[in-house]
Amino acid sequence: MKHLNLILLAGSLIAVGLVASSCMNKGRRSIPEKAEAVTPFDASRYLGQWYEIARFDFKFERGLSKTTANYALNEDGSIKVINRGYNAEKDKWQEAEGRAVFVENSNIAMLKVSFFGPFYSGYNVIALDPDYKYALIAGKNLDYLWLLSREKTMPQAVIDRYLAIAEAVGYDTSRLHPA
Repeated sequence: MKHLNLILLAGSLIAVGLVASSCMNKGRRSIPEKAEAVTPFDASRYLGQWYEIARFDFKFERGLSKTTANYALNEDGSIKVINRGYNAEKDKWQEAEGRAVFVENSNIAMLKVSFFGPFYSGYNVIALDPDYKYALIAGKNLDYLWLLSREKTMPQAVIDRYLAIAEAVGYDTSRLHPA
């Protein structure tokens, strides 16, 4: 009887573990359902400095202006991310350093980025011009969106094209704030 109880307990624990694992993986989707990451993607061409043209406001960048993102290759193949912005209320620059890794392979612009230890969130390039001058970035869901440029401005025609892509994915682009 003792062995039967142990077998039942072990079976129950395995079943609970499998259900929990399944639920966690479903919640880990790193790109909005209707979005597609750019492929082929050349990470080496994407590295360097980008200026935020517009973004959805969220707590980690709230109140920041003149925001930039700088990407550099780490020795382990991951990407070092340095986000920087000016906080006018505090009259100082703020900076956060993170790490991005590819979700599938480096030929697909679907990454996950972490600024807080083991916690990652989606970073997906869903539009990119052939010269790697302008990019549209989707987060893990419809609460995160960025328009990036190698220059401090972006042509209106590019903005309009990227807004149309974002809206087709399901984004409410009226929520965009200038960076």
